[in-house]
Amino acid sequence: MGISVKLQEFEGPLDLLLHLIEKNKVNIFDIPIVEITDQYMEYIRAMEEEDMGVMSEFLVMAATLLDIKSRMLLPPETDEEGEPQDPRQELVERLLEYKLYKYMSYELRERQANAGRAAYRGEHMPAEVLSYREPVDPQELLSDVTLEKLNAVFQDVMKRQEGRTDPVRSKFGTMEKEEVDLEETVSYVEDYIAGHRQCSFRDLLQHQKSRMRVIITFLTILEMIRTGRIEIQQDEIFADIRITAK
Repeated sequence: MGISVKLQEFEGPLDLLLHLIEKNKVNIFDIPIVEITDQYMEYIRAMEEEDMGVMSEFLVMAATLLDIKSRMLLPPETDEEGEPQDPRQELVERLLEYKLYKYMSYELRERQANAGRAAYRGEHMPAEVLSYREPVDPQELLSDVTLEKLNAVFQDVMKRQEGRTDPVRSKFGTMEKEEVDLEETVSYVEDYIAGHRQCSFRDLLQHQKSRMRVIITFLTILEMIRTGRIEIQQDEIFADIRITAK
């Protein structure tokens, strides 16, 4: 029985074979090779255009089908274990692989079409969400604050103070003893903290104009921590330390 088809309906020899198998409603694992080969050869003869680049693929498959057809007429070959071999096995595996990729392409094409019909609204975050900050546990933060870390901040401030001094011109002139009023400096630190209620430990040290005032300020802070008049807080390791008056 003849078939009326055109080359452009199929993407290659395997596509044509799969079409013939589905059209005849036969089991792909038990292909009636004689019938399928006859229909395939009829399709080759019915081709309207002789494009050698395309024809060569179909002719190679035609030769493969004829080879399988002739082997089916001979006594079955056996493998090393004596089991009979089906000449159609390799062709079946190729057809199954092609069928898998073909239907996967249909699925991807459908998803692409569905994606083209999708619409997305622009990014928008409520003000409440943007302003949210994760709660901070003071006990957890203060657990890492030690005198060693406070000393590291102190040493950093001292180095900054040294960096402000000209290493050459500072040696000129007469060295004079620095006069510092201890009670006035302590009162300044206490009043500064009480007035601001909360301040930066680093900024407090940097407000001092001399090495001696920095030392007195540092010792005053330690004493106020010991007596419980202030609290210190550090959001993360190596971050600035905030001082809060109680």
